[in-house]
Amino acid sequence: MEKPQKMPKVAKVKNKAPAEIQITAEQLLREAKERDLEILPPPPKQKISDEAELADYQQRKRKVFEDNLRKNKSVVSNWIKYAQWEESQKEIKRARSIWERALDNDHRNITLWLKYAEMEMKNKQINHARNLWDRAITIMPRVNQFWYKYTYMEEMLENVAGARQVFERWIEWQPEEQAWQTYINFELRYKELDRARKIYERFVMVHPEIKNWIKYARFEETHGFINSARTVYERAIEFYGDDHMDERLYIGFAKFEENQREHDRARVIYKYALDHLPKEKSLDLYKAYSIHEKKFGDKAGIEDVITSKRKFQYEQEILENPTNYDAWFDYIRLIENEGEVDITRDKYEQAIANKPPGNDKNLWRRYVYLWINYALFEELETEDIERTREIYKTCLEHIPHKLFTFSKIWLYYAQFEIRQKNLQIARKTLGMAIGMCPRDKIYRGYIEIEIQLREFDRCRILYEKFIEFNPENCTTWIKFAELETLLGDAERARAIYELAINQSRLDMPELLWKSFIDFEVQQGEIEYARQLYERLLERSGHVKVWISYANFELTSETTEDGMNVSLARRVYERGNDGQKNLNDRDSRVLLLESWRDFEKEHGDDEYLEKVLAKMPRRVKKRQKIVSESGETEGWEEVFDYIFPEDEMAKPNLKLLAAAKNWKKNMDVPIRASNDGDQGNDNNDLDRDDSEESSDSEKQDGDE
Repeated sequence: MEKPQKMPKVAKVKNKAPAEIQITAEQLLREAKERDLEILPPPPKQKISDEAELADYQQRKRKVFEDNLRKNKSVVSNWIKYAQWEESQKEIKRARSIWERALDNDHRNITLWLKYAEMEMKNKQINHARNLWDRAITIMPRVNQFWYKYTYMEEMLENVAGARQVFERWIEWQPEEQAWQTYINFELRYKELDRARKIYERFVMVHPEIKNWIKYARFEETHGFINSARTVYERAIEFYGDDHMDERLYIGFAKFEENQREHDRARVIYKYALDHLPKEKSLDLYKAYSIHEKKFGDKAGIEDVITSKRKFQYEQEILENPTNYDAWFDYIRLIENEGEVDITRDKYEQAIANKPPGNDKNLWRRYVYLWINYALFEELETEDIERTREIYKTCLEHIPHKLFTFSKIWLYYAQFEIRQKNLQIARKTLGMAIGMCPRDKIYRGYIEIEIQLREFDRCRILYEKFIEFNPENCTTWIKFAELETLLGDAERARAIYELAINQSRLDMPELLWKSFIDFEVQQGEIEYARQLYERLLERSGHVKVWISYANFELTSETTEDGMNVSLARRVYERGNDGQKNLNDRDSRVLLLESWRDFEKEHGDDEYLEKVLAKMPRRVKKRQKIVSESGETEGWEEVFDYIFPEDEMAKPNLKLLAAAKNWKKNMDVPIRASNDGDQGNDNNDLDRDDSEESSDSEKQDGDE
C-alpha cells in the first residue's frame, strides 16, 4: 500500500502586528507608472524581403488566428480580424472561406453579414455581394438594414429595375413606415409619379394612420394634382367614418382648402367637424378654426363661436358638479369680458348659492374666493359701494366662525371700509374678528394697518392682546420689541424681551435670545449682552451657545488689533469644561473643532498645540442591539471618541497610554534585533496591549 501523502507544514506567523509602512494598491500602481513597469517594449520590426519569408509570416499569423478560434469560436471579433487580415493580404478566397465558416458558426449575427458583404463590394465582387444579400434577407427578412444596404447597392450600380424588385420583395413583408417612405422616395428620384401613387395606395392600407393619409394628400398637392389631393382627403374621412373621426384629419383638410384659397370650403369643414366631434377631442380644431377666421373671416363671428363653445363646456362641467368652483371662475371670467353687468351679477349669485358640502375648511377656500371676486367686481367695475358692503357682510355671516374662519375676508372688508374712509367701521370689524375668532394673521393685519396710520398706542394695545392670545409665539415678542426700538424706547423694548425670555413655553426660544442679544449689542450695552449669554448658558449649555458667546467676546471690546482673543479663549475653555461635565461627546468635538479654527486664525502656535492635544481620536466599538422587549438581537459597530483628558482620568486608560508610550520607544530596537525569542516576547506584549485596549474600550462603551 502506498502511504498517504503528508500535507506540507504551513509556517506559523509569529509577528501579527501591522507593519509601520503600509503598502496600498494605489501606491503599487503609482510606482509602476513612475518606473514604466506597465509599458512593454514594442516588438521588433520585421522586414520581409522574399516570398519564403512572406509565406513563413503568413503561416505564423494564420496559426495564431486558428488557435484563437479553436479556443473560443463564439468571439465574433476573432473571425472578423482573421478575415480582414486575409483580405489585407489580398487572399480574397481565403477571406471568403473564413467568413463562410463564421456564418456557419453563427448565422444570426448581423455584423458578420454586413462585414462580409462590405468586403465583397469593396473588392468589386458584385455577384458575390448580390448572392450574399439574397441569403441575408432570406434568413432574416425583418432586419431592415440588409434591405437598405441591398437596395442602395443596386441603385449605385444603376440597376433601377433590380432595386425596384428588391423593394417589392421588401414591402411584401409589410415593414415599418420608413421602408415604404424609402421606396416612395426612390421612385420620386426617377420621376415615377404613377408608381409612387400606387405605393401610397398600398401604404395607407397597410398602415392606416391619420398622418399617412395626410402625407398621401400632400404628395398629390405638391405635384399639382389638386383634385386628387381633395379626393384623398374625402376618401380618408369616409374610411374612418363617424366612429373613428380625428381632428387632425379635418385640420389638414381645412388647411389644404385654405392654401387653395377655398375659404368657404375650409369654413364648412371646420363647422362640420365641430358639430360631429366631441368637445374634449376638438381643442386643436377650435384653435385652428379661430386662426383661420382671424385671417380670412369676421372677427365678431369667430369670437361668438368660441365664446359659445366655451360657455357650453363650462355649463356642462357646472351641471355635473355645482361645487366645481374652478369651472365657475372660468365661466364668470368669460362672461365678465363680454361687459354684461346684469348677467355677470346673476352668475355670481348662482355661484355663491352653491355652498360647500360639509364644514371642511379646504372645501370652503375656493368658495370664499368667489365672494371676494364678487365684491371686487361690484367695487371696481360697477362702483356699487352699498352692494359691495352687503356682499362682505353676507359672506361673513355664512362662514361658521366657531369651527374655522378666513382671516383674508376680514382684512379685505376692513381695507374696503378704509378706502371708503370709514375708519371706525374698519376697526370695529377687526375688533369683532379678534373677539369672535382670533387668529395670528388677523392680529398682524390689524397691527399693520395701525402702523400705517401711525397709531402706535393702538399698536401697543394690540400687541398686548396678541401676546395674551398666543404667548408662545416668539415672533410676536420680537416684532413688539422691534416696534419699541423704532420708537426710541429702549427700556420698554428691554422689558418686553425680559418678559418674553421668562415665559415657560416658547416655540423658537433661540430666535428670541438671539434677537435680545442683538438688540443689546446695537444699543452698545456689551455688559448686558454678556449677562444674557451667561443667563442663557445657565438654562442651556448647548455647544452653539458657547461658540456664539466666544465669537461675541472676540469682537465685543475693541483692542489694538480690534480683537479680544483672551476673552474668547476663556469662553472656549469654560465651554470645554462644561461639555466635559455634560458627557456629550459630539458637542464636545464640535466645540473643540471651533476652538481649533479660532486658534488657527487668531491665536498662536502655543495655544494651538494645547487645543490639538485635547482633540479626541475616533474609535470603533461594538454595542448590543436591544429590542423593545429588552432582548438582545445582535451587535452593531458604532464610532466613539476618546479624549486624552479622559484617558488620564481613568486608571486602565493611564496604564494603556503608558504601555503605548513604552512600545513606541522600544519598537525600533526590538524590531532591529535578530533574537527570535525576543521577537516573540514583543509580539506577546503587543497582543496583551491590544487585548487590554479592547477591554478598556468595551468597558467605556458599557459605562
